[in-house]
Amino acid sequence: MSVSAKVVKELRDRTGAGFMDCKAALAETDGDMDKAIEYLQKKQLASVTKKAGRIAAEGTVGSYVHAGGRIAVLVEVNCETDFVARNEDFQAFARDLAMHVAASNPLVVKAEEISASEIEHQKEIFKGQAIEEGKPPQIAEKMVEGRLKKWLKEVCLLEQPFVKDTDKTVAELEKEMTAKIGEKISIRRFARFEVGEGLEKRSDDFAAEVAAQAGL
Repeated sequence: MSVSAKVVKELRDRTGAGFMDCKAALAETDGDMDKAIEYLQKKQLASVTKKAGRIAAEGTVGSYVHAGGRIAVLVEVNCETDFVARNEDFQAFARDLAMHVAASNPLVVKAEEISASEIEHQKEIFKGQAIEEGKPPQIAEKMVEGRLKKWLKEVCLLEQPFVKDTDKTVAELEKEMTAKIGEKISIRRFARFEVGEGLEKRSDDFAAEVAAQAGL
């Protein structure tokens, strides 16, 4: 079927896809805008899989500072070209990730980064908790796996619900950005700093906090 340039432009504006892709999508769906968008989404997600093997060695470092300078985050996000590294959407994505890390405080980017010894340590903790709850050993073992999966979703950045849209995970957001940008996008690492983290507070500071909370 014949597709007008105006309709193609509307689809491009709504999806960010290329002209020829939009034209093909509209032709394939008989000009139905919603079906054309769905067609492009499926095509873009397929292209994400093809891009998975590429090397993303360019990128940017997103930053975020919160709570009057008490929390600061740096996040490295990689892409394939320096052109995309300067892209406004890509830069915004990196900043949003830094804000997410500030709020959600993950331990690692992905589960593979957690050592086997740490996994075993967590299993022992969860098993101990189940036994303390009065569960028999065989039931406790089953509960460990479920609690471990839940813990991994809480501590792995890619598994966490994105703070600005909790209906999708950070991993899903990464895939969407790959589809939108047209290059492989990869979250490499992050660093989160919080004032006083890891330091033992002085006893007089602790007393002052208690007094403040008590209204004294």
